Amino acid sequence: MPIALDATYSLGDNLSGIGVYSRELLFGLARAHPQEEFLYCYRPHRFLRSYRDRLPKNAVRRLLVGTPPGDVFHALNQRVDTRARRTVSTFHDLFVMTGDYSSPDFRTRFTAQARHAAQHSDLIIAVSSFTARHVETLLHVPASRIRIVPHGVHLPPVSSAPRENLVLFVGAIQRRKNVARLVKAFERLPAAWRLALAGAPDGYGAAEELRAVEESPRRAAIDVLGYVSNASLERLYQRASIFAFPSLDEGFGMPLLEAMAHGVPILTSSRSALPEVAGDAALLVDPLDTDAIADGLDRLAQDASLRANLTRRGRARASNFSWESAVSQTWNIYQELR
Repeated sequence: MPIALDATYSLGDNLSGIGVYSRELLFGLARAHPQEEFLYCYRPHRFLRSYRDRLPKNAVRRLLVGTPPGDVFHALNQRVDTRARRTVSTFHDLFVMTGDYSSPDFRTRFTAQARHAAQHSDLIIAVSSFTARHVETLLHVPASRIRIVPHGVHLPPVSSAPRENLVLFVGAIQRRKNVARLVKAFERLPAAWRLALAGAPDGYGAAEELRAVEESPRRAAIDVLGYVSNASLERLYQRASIFAFPSLDEGFGMPLLEAMAHGVPILTSSRSALPEVAGDAALLVDPLDTDAIADGLDRLAQDASLRANLTRRGRARASNFSWESAVSQTWNIYQELR
């Protein structure tokens, strides 16, 4: 019998991390197992839009209504409306349950959905050990039902283009991303440096974070770019000398992999899943301490040998995370249930 996957989140022009994950799994599985049949299932509000996508020869569309079809159903974004014959769910994060990063109404809906998915899944994929611990403690799922499969990244060719005095942040502007403290810390760098904020400016608490930008004495040196295309993001990674990602809470932190793969020295948080992803390839700071963020940025700006060391370690670290590996590990999890 075929494998069915919830492909709903794989559609759109401005894909989030979950969207990228969905596409990599959907198309990677079909490519790696051409003899198998895959059912790409879309919720009603996205079904017609799915016809813009050209599917692999061994994949067919299905409307996701009622009991999911297939031998195994994979919920790619921790949502299971109805239990399938066998169900696997991927949990990306549970920070909505643990922090003030959303409205109370959304927190209530998210929590109910997460608990329902956990209860109705035979196996759960967590994208990090940090998220696995949250699934175990917050949703009371035994560790025996949890498998850890990290996200991946595609390693680009090494660029020889000269880097600029540019600090880059990538992610939606929202309270959880800690942009306001990053702006305050950036203000202490020499005048030759610029800060680029690449990400949709519409997340929870974005207005407060953007107020720090507008009121900054360095406002002229801060570029609020909004969501940028893949090509534009590629150029930003090639230009930047520092990647700053002092997020307060992440279930994984895909931008870290992208920055490491592009050889950009990283400053990131010493909490949530970020140290797990960064390993020894980043400068870790307390994200609640603006002075610590500022000191870290200053160290990276002043110390070329430190930047070179983190660049080397980052590329080596990123090479340990591939989408091919994520696809292979996911396939093996399906086989546990077939």
